[in-house]
Amino acid sequence: MRALFGVRARHRWVHLVLGGALLMPYFLVGSVIVGSFTHGTSAFASFPLALASFAVALPFAAVSGLVPIARPLLVFGVRALCEVDPAALADGPARSRDARLRAATWYTLHVATGGILSGMSLALPPFTVFLIVFPLLPDLRGTPYSTSGPLTTGWGTALAPVAGIAMLLGLAACSAAAGALLARLAPVLLGPTPADRLAVAEQRAAELAVRNRLARELHDSIGHALSAVTLQASAARRVLDSDPGFVRDALAAIEETTRRTVDELDSVLGVLRQDDDAGDLATPDLAALAGLLSRTGLEVAYTLEGDPAAVPGLVSREAYRIVQEGLSNALRHGGSSPVTLHVAIRGGELEMVMENPLSDTAPVVRPGGGRGLRGIAERARLLGGRAESGPQDGVWRLSARFPLDGGR
Repeated sequence: MRALFGVRARHRWVHLVLGGALLMPYFLVGSVIVGSFTHGTSAFASFPLALASFAVALPFAAVSGLVPIARPLLVFGVRALCEVDPAALADGPARSRDARLRAATWYTLHVATGGILSGMSLALPPFTVFLIVFPLLPDLRGTPYSTSGPLTTGWGTALAPVAGIAMLLGLAACSAAAGALLARLAPVLLGPTPADRLAVAEQRAAELAVRNRLARELHDSIGHALSAVTLQASAARRVLDSDPGFVRDALAAIEETTRRTVDELDSVLGVLRQDDDAGDLATPDLAALAGLLSRTGLEVAYTLEGDPAAVPGLVSREAYRIVQEGLSNALRHGGSSPVTLHVAIRGGELEMVMENPLSDTAPVVRPGGGRGLRGIAERARLLGGRAESGPQDGVWRLSARFPLDGGR
């Protein structure tokens, strides 16, 4: 009984009735066409004409199902009423020819079975009620249904309620079977095609690339800021009593570094929230390199060869991040040792070399570190270049070289 009258069966019956409602405009068009060949006789006047109008209506329904936007609407109805696994159904309009044909086939089956079940749902229940109460109301025995046939006999009158209940159960069984059939066919006809799966994979890859970029931005900006703040605070603590002026300068540098980092963090979080007002990442470029070097608290010997304005925006921003991560590594692993940075823009390429002496008192690299160096290598590789880092002749050397056109 649950299979015939349970929640799932009722939902699928509603889905079928909606299919019957969607069939009506096509059925009316079919009745007009059939009526033009029968001298204006209404399709509702006889069952053969109604069946002919039904057959003529289905091709029009199939053509409507070819519209790309039809599939999302059909999928919405199936997910809401047919209790089909949502993951087995496709999202978005049907773009390929195969997907549109499948959607049209499903739509045609839906309106066809829905039309038949809707007609049965309208015709059978009143007649079954008539049969159930027929033995109890003698006045009904004068109706056209009881003036001939089994209802004129005693056994027919006695069995009329049984026949009425059997008809209701038969209607419920037909509805459940049709609903189960459509639910089984839904993943086949409305499921994702290979083209849909490829599009989803490409979208996920693009989203993953964006998230990886955001992860690099967070690591570089916040990691550098924390390293700089740690160095400034450590130096200020050592001279707190002897050099108040230096302490004030260190606190001012900490304030400026943290304020700028909070702004960059807001920009990254805005992209994560997909906020329309957040815009793209507000990443600085080579023009802001001098300000970055002044805030690190390190002694940096900086030389520039070429015009930073000649570097395209994307390459300039990535170069800034590479320098920022290099300075963070110098802060973490080189202590307060001086750093030399040389940036050269020549021959259609951008080259950067950063060196700092290795310090015996530098903090030990924490387990799982090196994400920044991997990020540097990824940035250089995405721009069509390369980056190398490691100890060399008593110094830590970071070098990166990539074309100004970003590898295009």
